[in-house]
Amino acid sequence: MIPRHHALAVYRTMLKIRLFEERVAQLFRDHKLYGPAHLYVGQEAVAAGVCAHLAPTDYVASTHRGHGHLIAKGGRYDRMMAELFARATGYCKGKGGSMHIADMSLNMLGANGIVSAGIPLATGAAFAAKVLKNGRVSVAFFGDGAANEGVFMESMNIAATNRLPVVFVCENNTYSVGIKWRTVANHDDIAARAHGLGLPGVIVDGQDVTAVYREAATALERARSGAGPTLLECKTYRYFGHCGIWGDPRDPAEVAAWKARDPIALFAARLRSEGMASEAELESMAEELRRELDAAVAFAMASPAPRPEEVTSDVYSESTGPRASTTAGTTGITVGNDVVSKYLEE
Repeated sequence: MIPRHHALAVYRTMLKIRLFEERVAQLFRDHKLYGPAHLYVGQEAVAAGVCAHLAPTDYVASTHRGHGHLIAKGGRYDRMMAELFARATGYCKGKGGSMHIADMSLNMLGANGIVSAGIPLATGAAFAAKVLKNGRVSVAFFGDGAANEGVFMESMNIAATNRLPVVFVCENNTYSVGIKWRTVANHDDIAARAHGLGLPGVIVDGQDVTAVYREAATALERARSGAGPTLLECKTYRYFGHCGIWGDPRDPAEVAAWKARDPIALFAARLRSEGMASEAELESMAEELRRELDAAVAFAMASPAPRPEEVTSDVYSESTGPRASTTAGTTGITVGNDVVSKYLEE
C-alpha cells in the first residue's frame, strides 16, 4: 500500500487529472474548445503513481496524450486551460496547445505530437544528468504505438550502454489509434523487449495505482543509484476514443469491462476500507477541485490572445555563437557545449 502520508496526495492527483479531462471533453461538446485533444481518462494511475516519486528538478517527457503528465508533475489548472484556449497566459503563451504543452520550470519537457519523439528527449536529459552529476532522473512516457518506432529501441540501447538514470514508462492502452497491439506485434508484452538489452522489463497493472507506485519506486531508485534504466509496461486503457470525443471504433463491451476496474474508484474504495479517508472527505476534495476548474475556465476565457507581433517569439532560439546554450527556468535543463565539453573531459 502507498504510505498514508502519500496516499491522499496520489488520489488527489488522479482525481485532478480526471476532472480536468472531463471538463475539457465538455468544453469540446459545447463548442468552446477546438482542435485535437487526446484525453487521458482511464490512465490516471500511471502518471500519478510514477510522478509521486519525482522531485521538481527531475525530468519528464510526454506524448500527444500529455495533460495528465503535466498535472502529475505539478501543473496548474489555470495555465493549462489557458493554453488549450490558445491564450497568452497559457504555459506556452497559447502557441503549444494540447499536444505541445510544456513547462520548463517543472522540467516537464513537453507533450509531443510526434509519436515516440519524447523518448530520445528523456534519454538525452538523463545523459546530461549523468554527465553533470546533478542527481536527477528522467522519465519517458509513451504508448504502445511508440514501442514500434525505431527510436524506442535505439534510446533504450543508448540508455542501457551508458547506464543512464532514465525510466521508460510504456502506457499500453492496447490501441494505437484504432489498431490493436496484437495486429502489429507478434508478442503480448512490450516489457519483454528490455531483456535483450540486459534491462529489467516489468509488467504493471496500470489500473492499480499502488502497483504503479511500488514498481516506479524500484525503477527510479535503480536509476538514481547509477544502476541504469528500467522499462515499465503499464497495462491500462483510455475511456475515450483516440482523439477526444470524436468517434470510437472499439467494442462497447470491452470499454465497459475496463471501466469496471476504474483506477480512481478502486483506490477510493481502498482508502475508505483502510480508514484513510471517508466518502465525505473524498467528495469534499472533488468539490474543491471543481471550484478550481471553474475558476480556471473563467481565467482562460478572460485572458488575451497572443499578439500578432509575437508570432516568432519563443519559437526560435535567440542565442548565437559557438558556445550558445539555453537555460529554461530556474530548474530547467541546460543544453549546449557545456555538457558536451564536460563529457569529453572524462
